[in-house]
Amino acid sequence: MVQNNQLLAKLPTSIVHKYLKFCYFLLVCLLFSCGNEKTPKTVEKSETVENTNKESEQDVTNNKTKTILCFGDSITAGYGLDDTNDAFPALLQQKIDALGADYTVVNSGLSGETTAGGKSRIDWILKQDISIFILELGANDGLRGVALSETRANLQSIIDVVKQKSKDTTIILAGMQLPPNMGQSYTTEFKQIYIDLAKENNLEFIPFILKDVGGIAELNQNDGIHPTEEGHKIVANTVWDVLEPLVRAN
Repeated sequence: MVQNNQLLAKLPTSIVHKYLKFCYFLLVCLLFSCGNEKTPKTVEKSETVENTNKESEQDVTNNKTKTILCFGDSITAGYGLDDTNDAFPALLQQKIDALGADYTVVNSGLSGETTAGGKSRIDWILKQDISIFILELGANDGLRGVALSETRANLQSIIDVVKQKSKDTTIILAGMQLPPNMGQSYTTEFKQIYIDLAKENNLEFIPFILKDVGGIAELNQNDGIHPTEEGHKIVANTVWDVLEPLVRAN
């Protein structure tokens, strides 16, 4: 810089003025050039914000769909099927989609689940908003010979928690029946639990979720308990008889 100043001092004044003007010209061009480079970045940012807003609006739209939660054991989970899309909850979704109704069916079935197990995980399940709650539990209690008073109390607790979470949630209670080898007195009282709970709590009621499937060999897997694909189609129709009017009403 010192050398440049000394050089300028030796030059004629007219040449120095021209040199300085040329420097100012370069500086102005440089500033305009930088400004032009920033413009596309601003546009890109605006486009990003706009796209983000559109995605957020889409998310809000998707979240408006109502939820039907199937809360149950291996029957709901689709135990033994090659594809859980063949289980009755997925078949219910197909029926709903055919109607063009804005509902999403969530399969919250867990193989081996008892009413006690369902009671312990119900709080976590209810973190989502649920429009219709299908309660299908108790078969494993019966097959294990759990005290009927315990089964009844656990089912009532689950019903109470759902109602406390949202008074607008419609509960469908799926009734269950046991094979006769469990003893006539036990099986009769077991069946009555569901009838009483549905009446006492004013619930939508499916008297026997395995209607026209339970005890029919060709509609059950080798264990004689869990429905085949064809069996699940019948189960879906049984549930749909109760569910369809609710879906259409909303």
